[in-house]
Amino acid sequence: MIEITGLSCTYRTATIETTAVNKISFTINKGEFVGIVGPSGSGKSTLLNVLGMLDSPDDGSYKFNDQEISAFSESKLSDLRKSNIGFVFQSFNLVDTLSVYENIELPLLYLKLPSTERAERVNEMLKRFDLENRASHMPQQLSGGQQQRVAVARAVVIQPKVLLADEPTGNLDSKNGQDVMEMLLRLNKEGTTVIMVTHSETQLQYCSRVIRLFDGKLVSDESVQSVEKITVSKEGKAYA
Repeated sequence: MIEITGLSCTYRTATIETTAVNKISFTINKGEFVGIVGPSGSGKSTLLNVLGMLDSPDDGSYKFNDQEISAFSESKLSDLRKSNIGFVFQSFNLVDTLSVYENIELPLLYLKLPSTERAERVNEMLKRFDLENRASHMPQQLSGGQQQRVAVARAVVIQPKVLLADEPTGNLDSKNGQDVMEMLLRLNKEGTTVIMVTHSETQLQYCSRVIRLFDGKLVSDESVQSVEKITVSKEGKAYA
């Protein structure tokens, strides 16, 4: 699904040049749950931005579904991104002036789906993530855990091929953090490819594979045994 070869990203100012990602190569197959870990400054977020087609590499190859996209224009990247990739951020990134329903619906508006299909998909997400009684609430009326559930629902409502998560539990307590991780694991078990940046060694137990970065370089890439702890409810909800 994703093939990275000799990928490099460099940031330049008037006086300094910093290589954030240095000649990294790896392949991610459909259905994997990949954790990307490393100390601050190791290149994790830069790599995730490139994988999410938010930034372009300075050098190397990036193939997505066998398409070489490293030289795509911004408009072509945008079209590919908005229909294939969902994002979950540490800071939730909900729109404060939109309700829960409207936040989840937003990416569907970008896809220009008809209103009936948008309503069907949003209502499915509200039910699935146990948010039906919060549909008209504004983000500031929700707890951190609830906001992240909305953020995950918004990310998966487009039915993405890849879900990118950047420190998805960083602003949550341990209970809500575990709930979010179990949501991601559940989505992965249902076929979504998940790529997660994290500082937490504990969260790596949810992954099937761990890529470790240091000073912009890939230092290890190992398969791990993921946890088997999701119990499917009768309603099929991802959040218990």
